[in-house]
Amino acid sequence: MAETRAKIAELDPVWARITREAEEAVAAEPLLGGMVHVSVLHHSNIERALAFRISMKLANGEMSEQMLREICDEAYAADPWLSRAARADIRATFDRDPACQRFLQPLLYFKGFQAVQSQRVAHWLWGQGRHDLAFFIQMRASEAFGVDIHPAARIGQGIMIDHAHSIVIGETAVVGDNVSILHSVTLGGTGKEDEDRHPKIGDGVLIGAGAKVLGNIRVGCGSRIAAGSVVLEEVPPCKTVAGVPARIVGDAGCDQPSQLMDQKLTGCNCSG
Repeated sequence: MAETRAKIAELDPVWARITREAEEAVAAEPLLGGMVHVSVLHHSNIERALAFRISMKLANGEMSEQMLREICDEAYAADPWLSRAARADIRATFDRDPACQRFLQPLLYFKGFQAVQSQRVAHWLWGQGRHDLAFFIQMRASEAFGVDIHPAARIGQGIMIDHAHSIVIGETAVVGDNVSILHSVTLGGTGKEDEDRHPKIGDGVLIGAGAKVLGNIRVGCGSRIAAGSVVLEEVPPCKTVAGVPARIVGDAGCDQPSQLMDQKLTGCNCSG
């Protein structure tokens, strides 16, 4: 058993850490033993655990947990990027959220992480032309998590969505890698035309709570959007914008403000 665990740790350190933390959690709180075993320790890899957790959260009287798990298993088998992105999201959440003390927490408890993984499966289905099933997962994720992300939206890896209440991301939105988004953020469109109408968020961007980014505009890499802002025009790279409507109020202070999570307007002073 020790040799097997050593091999797992070498090949997949994220999953190895999750399973170790799961064992510690069961020892510390035996009342959670059943849930932790069925969600983590019963599975041989992170893909199986993700499929199980997503299906348990999204199942209802219209579609069973077993059917949803088979869909998720199919997606993870067909596209290894999905689980690589999930690992990056776990690391991002652990690094950026001071409330996250273990890799285990996003998988079991954090609805922002769970909602993003659900959308990734829906996006895979969308790419396969299975739009109705993708819409079903979007609907259930919105109902279960309070996060409404269109299946066609393109979401990068290393994403951290903190608290995750009332997140809305539209159909033609693009979110780059290593982006941090707080609660009540909207990446929305303008008008009713069926065209490219949603924002394009660059890598390393930090979007503060309650911010609204509207229209087919680009937010440059390494920028910060202050809480409560309404962004209607393009944001250059490495700038901070604030206000209604948002205006440039200074430099972002670093290349990756999403990692430090500093929302003060004076600059985050982090290394690139």
